[in-house]
Amino acid sequence: MSTKPLRVLALTCATRPGALGPAVSRWLLDAVTPQAAALDVEVVPVALGDLDLPFLDEEESPSSGVHRHDHTRRWSATVDAADGFIAVTPEYNHGMPATLKNALDYLAVEWAWKPIGFVSYGHTSAGTRAVEHAKQVVTALRMVPTGTTVAVRIGDAVRDGRLRPDADRDAAGATLLDEVVRLAHALRPMRERDRATPGPLPGSYARRLTGDDAPEVTVLQRCCWTEEALVNGTLAIPPLHESVPEVGQWLADWHTTGLWRDGRLLGMVRTRTDGTDCHLGRLAVVPDLRGRGVGRWLLRAAEVAAGPGCRRIELFTGARSRRNIALYQSVGYRPVSPAGPDGTVRLAKHLPGTGR
Repeated sequence: MSTKPLRVLALTCATRPGALGPAVSRWLLDAVTPQAAALDVEVVPVALGDLDLPFLDEEESPSSGVHRHDHTRRWSATVDAADGFIAVTPEYNHGMPATLKNALDYLAVEWAWKPIGFVSYGHTSAGTRAVEHAKQVVTALRMVPTGTTVAVRIGDAVRDGRLRPDADRDAAGATLLDEVVRLAHALRPMRERDRATPGPLPGSYARRLTGDDAPEVTVLQRCCWTEEALVNGTLAIPPLHESVPEVGQWLADWHTTGLWRDGRLLGMVRTRTDGTDCHLGRLAVVPDLRGRGVGRWLLRAAEVAAGPGCRRIELFTGARSRRNIALYQSVGYRPVSPAGPDGTVRLAKHLPGTGR
């Protein structure tokens, strides 16, 4: 699973002039800052009153993803870039404020498979009925509300428009952020799968790998190329020795397709174009899934990623790697001269319609 840092939006939902919401949000940000640093999470404050969202005015259904107004596009981009949310909300007449309901209703896919926690405030119920109301709505958007909530009773907690110091409440805020972050990590494969290319195995999906995936790629390489080292009788194989920063560096230079399922990197392949030639390499499939067509699927994905300008694809593999050579030859790759680097063979494939 990607190690990309998470972004959590702290939503101030009240827009009434003089409302307590900004003070509660300031407390929340102060309380969770140490925990956010420890978890490598960016907590970003967002005030719904600053969004200039009128009552929902889009012609198309939010589920269509078609946003015609600039205010909707800005809100869509903000929510889409987030991994989770904490809503700081008052309770109005046993429910959440209309501003929060309206902001939720504007979007659909941008919310899906993301956690949301709640900090509520009020008098008799400390805002808890607003949270129960909001949970009905967010679950319909395929969001996951946390079990942990923080409820602030105004009469007990507020003095001169500010929240009194309370170590227990500070600890509860940190616990809430921790649960949001844990859920955001757990749900990341669900978010990625909805937006990625379906893979060859049930539940699998493919996406381009980035430098944030370098730790997973490093583990996959050590797993897969150990067998190559044994077969070819040499440890002089770069994938066995590359550090995480070195892997991250070449991930930035190559177009690398990774196959994932449930947060596990199952396989990968990389390509790089040089004029009309394309170089292919680092084809890897976890040992327990070999023989199930994953390697062939990744090869095809690499050929598609090479683009229409590619006329010839070239690759190297170990001279004694008979299984690899048989796979490549079965899909049209042929040995070519000169041979590859020490202990390897070079194979190439002309793409359909390009001649030989």
